[in-house]
Amino acid sequence: MASIFGHSVVGFTLTKIIDSKNTKWLMLAAIISTILPDFDVISFRFGIPYSHPLGHRGFTHSILFAIIWAIILMIALGRKNKLIWFLVIFLSTISHGILDAMTSGGRGVGFFIPFNNERFFFPFREIKVSPIGIEKFFSNWGAQVILSEIKYIALPCILILLILYILKKYKWIFKTPKK
Repeated sequence: MASIFGHSVVGFTLTKIIDSKNTKWLMLAAIISTILPDFDVISFRFGIPYSHPLGHRGFTHSILFAIIWAIILMIALGRKNKLIWFLVIFLSTISHGILDAMTSGGRGVGFFIPFNNERFFFPFREIKVSPIGIEKFFSNWGAQVILSEIKYIALPCILILLILYILKKYKWIFKTPKK
């Protein structure tokens, strides 16, 4: 898995791209949604094996889970802008599995659980897999994870936000139609 920092950067970026009004609640929900799939690590405590559909990188990393979670938050919190809430939360949640499928470790991501229990990786697997546990994170391994996330997650997100800022500032996009 990527670390909570790498995942959170993506939620922040998606919110800035999709919601021009940027409500603090949507941003917070997006960041939480990028981290939420990893709560499946609790399955280890219950003796659920990694390869089980409810194991790590299983159902909570699936497309179906992202849809269900996005619908729940859209209904519960997306009062006025339901479509924006759905898009931001769905993309933030599914981004977790996408990033995990680009990491150097683990046994793949169950994108299609419960319909197909197969686990997948992408051909690009340069993001260093994050250790599970805080104490292991503060080590040489954790430093390598942060450096790879800066290179492959944070810098691309910053570049996207910078380009968006420039385009908005110079009104190359988002022009208001004349009445």
